[in-house]
Amino acid sequence: MSTPGPVGRFTSSISLAGLFSGENKKPTIILLLSPFILTTFKYFGTKAFYLAELSSAFVVFSDPQLTAELYEFFCSFFFLGIVPFLIIKFLLREPISSYGLQLGDWRFGLKAFLVLAPIMVAATFPSSKQPEFLAQYPLFKGAGSSPQVFLAHAATYLIFYIGWETYFRGFMQFGLRGAVGDWNSILVQTLVSCLLHIGKPGGEIYGSIIGGLAWGIVAFRARSIFFVILLHWLLGVSLDFFICFVR
Repeated sequence: MSTPGPVGRFTSSISLAGLFSGENKKPTIILLLSPFILTTFKYFGTKAFYLAELSSAFVVFSDPQLTAELYEFFCSFFFLGIVPFLIIKFLLREPISSYGLQLGDWRFGLKAFLVLAPIMVAATFPSSKQPEFLAQYPLFKGAGSSPQVFLAHAATYLIFYIGWETYFRGFMQFGLRGAVGDWNSILVQTLVSCLLHIGKPGGEIYGSIIGGLAWGIVAFRARSIFFVILLHWLLGVSLDFFICFVR
């Protein structure tokens, strides 16, 4: 019997047979749909897109800048939160709890939050003095006009992080662990979430790598993304607070 040559091995390795069946179905769906979902969000779900293309069509509270921020927050919630939720429920037909959308080990999660929260807050203070962060944040430049406005800004910011963490630490990380293992699933979501930060300040891009690894570990250990959502939200809100109120 002859041994298959390089071409034969190649054609065999890329066979479509079974790609969407059995244990291959879930990772195939996640990795195939992710470029489409994330590219759509990156191009059409941001503040910049709203200001360039939609600000003449609709404005809330007569403030295009506020509307732009809310637009990005809700697009994150929809594209990165609702869309994967629908995929899990109706395409993969799996419980959302298996993707970290549950309370999980809340005792560990609470301990992790209490340990990491001060680090999150402290890490944002130096960044709040850097020109590239001042140019980027807050997304709504009027967020610091009063404590009441800032509280409303902080509350709606949570919507953004619910979407973000549902996608990366939930949909991607929990979804891929069966196919590539725990560590590789953490590395894959860290890689992709880092790339989605391109265009942000350099310190934020490198910080997303550290955050992706740390939050990925916490999510798996707690069997929940809820505490990671709060940690990531605290990071963003702290940065905006220091920029708005600490000179």
